[in-house]
Amino acid sequence: MVNRTATAAIAAVALIIPICAAGAPAADDATLLRVFLTDGTSLVSFGEPARVEDRVIFSMPTETTPNPPLHLVNLPAARVDWDRTNRYAANARMTHYVQTQAENDYAALSNQVSTTLNEIAHTPDPAQRLAIVERARRTLAEWPETHYGYRRAEVQQMLSLLDEAIADLRAARGASRFDLALSAFADPPAIVEPLLPPPTPKEAIEQVLAAARAVDSAAERTSLLATAVATIDRDKDALPAEWAAATRADASDAMRVELRRDRAYQQFTASTMAAANRRARMADVPGLLRLLFSIPRRDAALGASRPDAVNALVAAVEAKLDAARQLQLARDRWAMRAPELGRYRVAIGAPMDLFMELQPPLENIKSLAGSAPAALSFIDRRVAQILKLVSAIAPPEEVAGAHALLISAVQLAGHSAEIRREAVLAGDMTRAWDASSAAAGALMLGAKARADIHSLLRLPQLR
Repeated sequence: MVNRTATAAIAAVALIIPICAAGAPAADDATLLRVFLTDGTSLVSFGEPARVEDRVIFSMPTETTPNPPLHLVNLPAARVDWDRTNRYAANARMTHYVQTQAENDYAALSNQVSTTLNEIAHTPDPAQRLAIVERARRTLAEWPETHYGYRRAEVQQMLSLLDEAIADLRAARGASRFDLALSAFADPPAIVEPLLPPPTPKEAIEQVLAAARAVDSAAERTSLLATAVATIDRDKDALPAEWAAATRADASDAMRVELRRDRAYQQFTASTMAAANRRARMADVPGLLRLLFSIPRRDAALGASRPDAVNALVAAVEAKLDAARQLQLARDRWAMRAPELGRYRVAIGAPMDLFMELQPPLENIKSLAGSAPAALSFIDRRVAQILKLVSAIAPPEEVAGAHALLISAVQLAGHSAEIRREAVLAGDMTRAWDASSAAAGALMLGAKARADIHSLLRLPQLR
């Protein structure tokens, strides 16, 4: 029984060793793949394309040089025939693997199996020999699926011999029933997408032009057309003269069309946004709705060729519409609150006018220009008068913050006069600077309080 097992194992090794290559060719550069479109055309991809949500992004060589310049192409995923693209990629990867690494990997497998069989020959225990053969079988069974099906037929023959050896070893141990747990190979794809040769210089330019027709970004389309024209100009001596002249003329015409469309959409966007801004400031909600509804009609008249620009324009007008609605809501509220706001406007007028009278003496304190006793007394009197008036006013909720800010400004003005008096009596320059700071703060807070009150009391405006 041992002899039969050894014979089967040696036969397996005999299948492996003669077909192991001494070496493998050097790896090529990145594999040229193809992205097939739903219209049947294909675009060359330098390396693997990437799918990001509903977009497909890949680098397309624009020349046939060893290290060609690449142009990033961004396509809608719906434009791609994924079945053909995936089949082509699988075949390209397999071919690249066979040409570069397959023989080395297969040689490593044969060495591993040979080592295993040598171990079997030096293992006296039948149970251990069986375990070694079963382990070798699992390695062989898994190998084709992880190596693009390379040498699948040869490996299947080796597996048959190992299965026979396993059966004999188990029988020798007295097992009457056993399961080999055979691993079935998955059949290769029924349809193999044939590989295409690298593009010629003429075909590389045609690829660029095909990509220009396929992309949905105007900027990218213009860039691809410009690349095609530049390539024709540079390589015209190597291209068919008649074809080069006609193709360059067509690409140049297409570029001019794209530029005209760009200008038309820029003007369309500018005029629409000017009208949207004007109507938003007027809180003209109906006018903005009409403007929004007019965008698709004007887009259609321009050929509906800039969807990104139109989508951005619609979003911008919708933002203006939201702002106009908010403004109108604020104006409606202001109209309801107008009587109370009007009463407050009348009541707060006198205190704000009195505060304006404090500006000259406060400026003198601020600049350390000198403050006569009468000026300081004037500040004290005006502060007391203003505080008495504002304390009797109940501000509407809209202006409560600004009203409190005005009171703080008045109190700070009185504090600056008090500190200035102390500085004069003590001849203390440090305290004089403290008074200056307090006066500057009073002027600043007072100006802001007055501006806020005036703004809050008038009809709301778009900010």
